[in-house]
Amino acid sequence: MSQNDGTHKDDLEKSGEALIIEEDLQDLFDYNIKTEKTTTKLLNDLVHAEEVVGQQILDLEQLRSQMAQEIESLKQEVQRRRSESQILSSKLKYPSSTMFPLRPEPEPTLIIIIGHIRIRMSFICQVYVTQLYFKVTKVKLEVYTEPHILRGGNPDTFTCTTARMWQLPFNIDTSTRSACEISDDLWSLVNTEW
Repeated sequence: MSQNDGTHKDDLEKSGEALIIEEDLQDLFDYNIKTEKTTTKLLNDLVHAEEVVGQQILDLEQLRSQMAQEIESLKQEVQRRRSESQILSSKLKYPSSTMFPLRPEPEPTLIIIIGHIRIRMSFICQVYVTQLYFKVTKVKLEVYTEPHILRGGNPDTFTCTTARMWQLPFNIDTSTRSACEISDDLWSLVNTEW
């Protein structure tokens, strides 16, 4: 029995070793499948990333092409506008009779009406400016004067004469002075003490 037991023991050892080898092979096979799946997933991800990057490159190339076309179109538009500008500049420098068509002379009554409108508008403008200066500066301006004369004064400096006429401190001829000089003179009359 001892020989039989020895053989049986050897058989058990060999079958145990075979089982261990078979388990190791199964583990190795499972690891190989797992590695293969991981590698396949990584390769698929890499292929997908390459597709995305390739599409982005194609989109950028298309955008660059569109922008190049737009730039070319804008260059042509600028060139066209420059030539139009040069043509207009030359027409302004050297006007031709085609630019100024002959107009009939206005009727004399129309000229008179236009003159009256200008006088009324001038008067309205004078009243507006007078009221504006008075509100801002408290300087009174006389409205009913000759068109080129500016009379007035600060109410604090008015003096009454025997004929009940106000003595106005300034009388400016606007035809001989610039608007800036006149404005400076008027502002000099304003009291700056608060």
